[in-house]
Amino acid sequence: MVGRSKRYRVADTAQQVVGGFLLAGPFVVTEEVWLLASRMQWFHVLTTVVIVFAIGYGALYEADQGRDPDREAEVAGIPVRFVSLMGVAYGSVLVLALAFTAPSTFSAQLGLPTATLAVAALTAKAVAVGAIFSVVGAATADSVF
Repeated sequence: MVGRSKRYRVADTAQQVVGGFLLAGPFVVTEEVWLLASRMQWFHVLTTVVIVFAIGYGALYEADQGRDPDREAEVAGIPVRFVSLMGVAYGSVLVLALAFTAPSTFSAQLGLPTATLAVAALTAKAVAVGAIFSVVGAATADSVF
């Protein structure tokens, strides 16, 4: 876009948050997501993490040719915008899950152990699934607005 700044601003994170929460919401409260998460192994979780990172990077830097990751502010060599996007993608799902008491609700409903470690593992897996959808919303909101 002509005249539009491609520099990272705090407002960009705010836009990401709106998009991330918007698309994360329905998946946090869906029993099927928690059932899938309960059956995932850690290599499945790793696969979803790779997918989230690929979608995020592609949406920010490949789909938007006006944005150059080499010209953006960095944290440990990683563009701040991308770090923000990943934080929003995973953070929005986690915040919603905890706000809706989804971890304890679904672990009990699925008949899984209610020990803290078991619930934390289930939550991490469900967050990994939900982040796939959240990153789409977050990246889209960042790119469009």
